[in-house]
Amino acid sequence: MIEAFVEALGNLPKELIIFIISLMPILELRGGLIAASLLGVKLHIALPICVIGNMLPIPFILLFIKQIFKVLRKWPLFRTIIPKLEQKAGEKGSLINKGRFIGLYSFVAIPLPGTGAWMGALAATMLDIRMKRSFPIIFLGVITAGIIMSILSYFIPGLFF
Repeated sequence: MIEAFVEALGNLPKELIIFIISLMPILELRGGLIAASLLGVKLHIALPICVIGNMLPIPFILLFIKQIFKVLRKWPLFRTIIPKLEQKAGEKGSLINKGRFIGLYSFVAIPLPGTGAWMGALAATMLDIRMKRSFPIIFLGVITAGIIMSILSYFIPGLFF
């Protein structure tokens, strides 16, 4: 999947490619760092780009996702998608809610499928965790995930490619 994005965006500067990948749900910082490693971007350049790219949408999710979902429900395509997203966030939220802030941090920090800043922000919103509390926790989780993914993609050769 990452290779397809890199190929599709191939005419752009490498740094912009990893920034765009880090912005995207599902791929997020994890995908950005793997792409950076594949593209030969040095870690000290790639890590801040990927963190910024991953964190850029988070305030908007925390502040506006409920309103966005309300508007999107008016279109038939989204009438089935939005409840599935809310259900998934609710399921993830039950994991997060047990430890509240430690749960949210762990959920974002541990780079596993279905986790990350996007889903963490959605779950925090569904749990009514205020932005001033959830944003710093999500940020620390992204930093931790960045450290983990840096080790996996830069220092353990052959793990992803």
